[in-house]
Amino acid sequence: MNITRFEPWTYLDSLHRDLDRLVGGRQVSRDDRNSVADWVPAVDIVEEKDRFVLRADGPGVKADDIDVSMDNGVLSVSGERHAIATDDEAGVSRIERAAGRFLRRFTLPETANPEGIGAKYADGILEVTIPKAPEVQARRITVEAA
Repeated sequence: MNITRFEPWTYLDSLHRDLDRLVGGRQVSRDDRNSVADWVPAVDIVEEKDRFVLRADGPGVKADDIDVSMDNGVLSVSGERHAIATDDEAGVSRIERAAGRFLRRFTLPETANPEGIGAKYADGILEVTIPKAPEVQARRITVEAA
């Protein structure tokens, strides 16, 4: 299975966001309002004999806030983790967990069967199963004498 990252400047964007947080406050820039994702969940992809299994970490994300779709051979996993409401009285001294929208896209191989894709979410892990299409068996053609 080929992995295709949608946002090419992920590392630079991450550094920029970390520096913004370090300086003392998240200021929304013009680029942030138009960005596709605020954070990227870690993903494991396993190929088994009859299927591919994609597991994505999503702690703190509600199942209703996750969307899995498939279009033109590209599997998209998107959603949102809501920020915890903080105020000065709560005593919050540090927030490191990212909140906001996320998006991951994966190009499915030719052997994938898009009709049988299934997804389930439990214990903060999204598991997407992608069955493989049945292999086309070569058949022998007999040659008859004329």
